[in-house]
Amino acid sequence: MEVGRDFEKSPEDRTSDLRQRKLLPRDQDTADVQRSGPNLSQSTIKHVKMQKLLDKIQSKKLEFLRQVDSQLGELFDEVTQEVNTFQQPYTNGNGTVQRNSNSREGQKIFVPRDSLLTDLFEMQHIQTIYHIFVAILIVLMINTFVYDIVDKGSWMVDFSMVSFAFDRMPIVLHTWVYMQLSTIAVYCAFNHWAHNRGKYGAWFDWLYCVGYLGYQAGFGWLPLRQICYHSLPPTAALIVVCEQVRMVMKVHSFVRDNAPKVLKTKEVSSADGPEKCLLCPDFSKYLYFLFAPTLVYRDEYPRTPSIRWNYVVSNFGQVVGCLVYANFVLVRFMIPVFQNIGKEPTSSKVLVLAIFGSMLPGMLVLFLIFFGVLHSWLNAFAEMLRFADRQFYKDWWNSTSFAGYYRSWNVVVHDWLYYYIYKDIMLLLGYHNKTYAALSVFVLSAIVHEYIIAFSLGFFYPVLLCMFGGIGVVLFFLVPQQPSRMWNIGLWVGLFTGMGLLMCLYCQEWYARINCPRVYDSYADYVIPRSWICMMQNVH
Repeated sequence: MEVGRDFEKSPEDRTSDLRQRKLLPRDQDTADVQRSGPNLSQSTIKHVKMQKLLDKIQSKKLEFLRQVDSQLGELFDEVTQEVNTFQQPYTNGNGTVQRNSNSREGQKIFVPRDSLLTDLFEMQHIQTIYHIFVAILIVLMINTFVYDIVDKGSWMVDFSMVSFAFDRMPIVLHTWVYMQLSTIAVYCAFNHWAHNRGKYGAWFDWLYCVGYLGYQAGFGWLPLRQICYHSLPPTAALIVVCEQVRMVMKVHSFVRDNAPKVLKTKEVSSADGPEKCLLCPDFSKYLYFLFAPTLVYRDEYPRTPSIRWNYVVSNFGQVVGCLVYANFVLVRFMIPVFQNIGKEPTSSKVLVLAIFGSMLPGMLVLFLIFFGVLHSWLNAFAEMLRFADRQFYKDWWNSTSFAGYYRSWNVVVHDWLYYYIYKDIMLLLGYHNKTYAALSVFVLSAIVHEYIIAFSLGFFYPVLLCMFGGIGVVLFFLVPQQPSRMWNIGLWVGLFTGMGLLMCLYCQEWYARINCPRVYDSYADYVIPRSWICMMQNVH
């Protein structure tokens, strides 16, 4: 109990208490001990042991609280899902209990919580890991400066890749505005349907259903036309495609959550006569959802009391830092290896060495994507919108299976896939077909990822699709009976290998399309890998 009370005190108070208990010598005694040389006093030894004990208790307490918080959060989510499940069944006229086909059982519960790294950064040990990555960036910058001065006689850092990647941003902005306005038009159409469907028959519902499907098809085509017509560079095209996918998911979430409510609306009696209890949300709620860092629609979300603008600036600064970091990684480790593809003879030996040489840069890029987008970018927007639930990811680095990694890497997208694809497929096929539902979600995710990469880079080279649809499916259903450290090591080996393959093959194809002439003058040129043809022509 004495140690527990000491833990809550500051180091100065603990030092004063130790002196009062004669466990720590006073200043005069300390001076005498220092003059005594190696003959340390017994009280000093006790103080050192006590301090080590207190530090150990503090470390264990922080670790314990983090584990308890994580487990209680998961337990809370499971309990609320079970409660919602029990509330879903209803009794028909025969007295039997049936399941409501329009119900959304196991709804996601939003609760105020910080991101996991935000909590971990309060520990000095985790902050040191962050400092190590910053130190690596500084070393990379110095390395690049020295290399440029010695080899090229210039001290200027090459940011031509960044300027090329973010070229034609006004076109990106115009395209984004048009896409955003179209999503607002969806709310207007939905509101009109909700208020007027009672005046017409079922054909009115079918008309709006066909119109909604037509909108989604048109929304998928117009941004792609902008990318191809203006030949947008990779980063600009990536922004357009990612925003396109995000808005499609946002719109579907809004319609999927609110359409069943409107369809179940009944007339109620009032003093002025019968009137409809329309459940179409206010436009302000829809507009907030369009920018909130979540893909699951709710009328209300937990909110923070105020905005910490210094926290917003800090997170946006980290996003910029991740972009600079990625630029140095690509310029120093990737571009020199692949920029001569098609100009020099290539062999299988060169290919194998390039794959293994791309593993470490590939993992650095993966870390930068995770930290820059899933942590810094989303936390910045959450802070500006006072969005309190910031569980955008879980501890994917501790996963012992690829299934756990996929579920915890990007919680924002995983929740949308789970509630609007996985559960709806089980609703159509039956709740016993969980394997087919999980496989469908997995294949859909692989197709969308390949779709984003293909239109961002300007060619179809289905490396990611094959990895997801082939090895990824097998690894997804390979779940260990008893998770151990070896399974976690296997996960990291798979990530290193996969990122090395992705970075190597996509970079090869990119520079092959720059250095090698076109073979086909049709759309086949965008589908057939030019690096294969170029390597066969230049092989030893």
